[in-house]
Amino acid sequence: MALLLVDGNAPRRPEETQFRLEEWIETAPFEDYVGLVIETAANGEARLSMPFRLCLANGGGVMHGGALVTLADTAVAMAIKSILPAGTVFATTELETRFLAPVQEGTVVALARVRGPQGRTFHGEAEVRDAAGTVVVRFQSIFRIARGQGFDDPPGG
Repeated sequence: MALLLVDGNAPRRPEETQFRLEEWIETAPFEDYVGLVIETAANGEARLSMPFRLCLANGGGVMHGGALVTLADTAVAMAIKSILPAGTVFATTELETRFLAPVQEGTVVALARVRGPQGRTFHGEAEVRDAAGTVVVRFQSIFRIARGQGFDDPPGG
């Protein structure tokens, strides 16, 4: 869990240290805000969960798709963190999400795994299941490591 050093509603000021993560594999302020829990992250795989709280509902009363994408994307990110050196800077550059069923209640769980890196690129995938074990989301993504950190793109890549 992120340690907030200022009010969480304060404007972001990059020149200031406004929060701190005690561990490399840990939730950031936004992830804490939506209620993500890192259950495991090791060897390029991760399992995260998120309870369906009312604030995550869309107008139809089911879990908002953005909350589900946040869970899947963060699960892939934690799988990547599990195999990268602490402090490596990387980001999602592409994602594809297929919503298969609505979530009406309970806790959702994302299981993620990654391939890579190939140069600076990771390919990730996640499946999100509802409390009954039904697959509600299939997610694929590409993450890139920022330049200048010792990961080179293959020739022509």
